[in-house]
Amino acid sequence: MTESPHSLDPEDWEAFRALSHQALDAMIDDLASLRQRPVWVETAEEIRRRLNVSAPREKIGFSAALGEFYQSIQPYVVGNRHPAFFGWAHGAGTPAGMVAEMLAAGLNANCGGRNHVGIELERRVAAWMAEAFSFPAKASGLFVGGTSLANFLGVLIARHACLGESVRRDGVGGEKLRAYASTQAHGCVAQAMDMAGLGTEALRKIACDAQGRIDMAALKAQVVADRAAGEKPFLIVASAGTVNFGAIDPLALLADFAGEQQLWLHVDGAFGALAVFSDQLKPLLAGIERADSIAFDFHKWGHVPYDAGFILVRDGEAQRRSFAAPASYLTRAEAGLAKGEIWPCDLGPDLSRGFRALKVWMTLQTCGTRALGEAMEANCAAARRLAALIEASRDFYLVAPVPLNIVCFSLSGENGDAANRRLVETLHVRGLAAPSITLIDGRAAIRCAIFNHRTTMDDIDLFFAQASELAAELRN
Repeated sequence: MTESPHSLDPEDWEAFRALSHQALDAMIDDLASLRQRPVWVETAEEIRRRLNVSAPREKIGFSAALGEFYQSIQPYVVGNRHPAFFGWAHGAGTPAGMVAEMLAAGLNANCGGRNHVGIELERRVAAWMAEAFSFPAKASGLFVGGTSLANFLGVLIARHACLGESVRRDGVGGEKLRAYASTQAHGCVAQAMDMAGLGTEALRKIACDAQGRIDMAALKAQVVADRAAGEKPFLIVASAGTVNFGAIDPLALLADFAGEQQLWLHVDGAFGALAVFSDQLKPLLAGIERADSIAFDFHKWGHVPYDAGFILVRDGEAQRRSFAAPASYLTRAEAGLAKGEIWPCDLGPDLSRGFRALKVWMTLQTCGTRALGEAMEANCAAARRLAALIEASRDFYLVAPVPLNIVCFSLSGENGDAANRRLVETLHVRGLAAPSITLIDGRAAIRCAIFNHRTTMDDIDLFFAQASELAAELRN
């Protein structure tokens, strides 16, 4: 049988194989030599112009496209693989995860449903996570792009649990639903309320204590006041690792209160939830096993390549009732490809879904949860070291607690805000390190989020020395 004249496969498979091996070798060399390059290099104007062209009408071929990648794309990415990238809560990835992403692309499996191993692997990962969080066997889980979307799904599931099936048909009507989260909660929680049709004002932002945790007395008072006003509390969103400096809300107390008040308890554990892999850090999450749902990212402290967000729901049937939408083209069968009672498309809004489970499975198989947990512990130890250096310094001072792996600090002096920004920008431009700026009590602070499994104590010492040198330079 002859090949289709319209096939997009290579005309010369051996030539394609050779180029592909070269590309894989180039990426492995790239990972192995990270320390030899700047943390970040801004995309040159020449490169921006080179990329700013119309889509090609005619092919340039795989070899030429790879050449463009090496020249115009590879050198200019965000930098989160580098051990001196401290700016945001970015995972560093692993070589095994990189290969898994390639394998998943080769399989090109649509994991929205149907009877194939991609669905089985996603269920297996969900079962692993249910076990890790001490959830029951009836729990369900779903891969999504990231925790922002997982938090949105958590709001929708809680909304359905509160109002029942009619909410999917008729909407919330006149019900004044109210949710609760701390003032340190991630902005995606308010966005989720917006997208759920409840409005951002339906999210009550509760004050925090000195450690950045939700104030239980203030929360209880707000719920009482809302009920007295004829409003309907339905959801508490707890934080397991707040975005600014990693605070963990009192999860056990929140679980007690949610149970008393018949509220859904959802945990935004974007990075902190995976601390269950660490024997040392897991006690900080006591009470998370009593949550109704948990959102987190494997691509942060799990170091799976982007993207791999996840939502885990204690009552799998509650998740299915919130999203399942039977359709003629999704008819199930007793045998064959259409076999299976519950598919991932019954647990969330996506029908077309990539094979995210493979890179998570491959990372966990290759590294094991113990090694991932120990890498988290090393990050926290590095944060404590940086905090100690700052506390002993005349140039800097801490501006927030350091409960996990995030250190927020400021330059000493009256002009701290502007100086902090200049220092961070200079570190970026020189390619030395990549901290970020955040706002603590309305003031600009330098934020070092230490997530990289490649970061050593020597990297911390070097960063502090460079920051101190720049501090002196900026004062002169």
